[in-house]
Amino acid sequence: MMNLILFGPPGAGKGTQAKRLQELFHICHLSTGDMLRQAVSEGTAVGKKADSIMKEGKLVPDSIMIDMIAERIERPDCAKGFILDGFPRTPAQAGALDKMLKSKDVSINHVIELKVDNDKLVERISNRFSCADCGASYNLITKKPLKEGVCDICSSKKMIFRPDDNAETVSKRLLAYQEMTAPILPYYAGRKLLRQVNGMAEIDEVTKQIKKLIK
Repeated sequence: MMNLILFGPPGAGKGTQAKRLQELFHICHLSTGDMLRQAVSEGTAVGKKADSIMKEGKLVPDSIMIDMIAERIERPDCAKGFILDGFPRTPAQAGALDKMLKSKDVSINHVIELKVDNDKLVERISNRFSCADCGASYNLITKKPLKEGVCDICSSKKMIFRPDDNAETVSKRLLAYQEMTAPILPYYAGRKLLRQVNGMAEIDEVTKQIKKLIK
């Protein structure tokens, strides 16, 4: 069984790497945002609790998030392990997660941080765009379509930029990550679980680095 946690600021490529690791090792990619939406849509006990809280405009408490993860990792598709993406976000959540996993005799094998250069990451994110029809991702600096304005995958000419992918907003999101999430890293470093890779490298190279660490 291989259980991983991915860390890195918005735009570092956690989602991309998680999907690749999912395919390579046949383990679940557990994005807490997606899990929450799925639990609500399926009407599970945890989903119903979360739904009622969100309808009141409140944040879903850590206890419910932990219960949701506990429920999800029991499913057959997590038999070979999982990748947590987007959780934990605070030291308190990390402690609660460890307590829950210990009760199930499950442990985290590696915590992988995608290290980035903030200035370069702002430039990367503020220049990215995607195909409105198939969702293929592009970048004005690092990954332009083969034919300008035309999607390589589906030939659509509908390209969109996310309104929050601007330098000011991205800088604020990076600051929030540093203030809120980065303090968790010493917790995992102290348990000798933290591994770091160069998140600014090419996508294939980042995957190669992670595979080497895991093996």
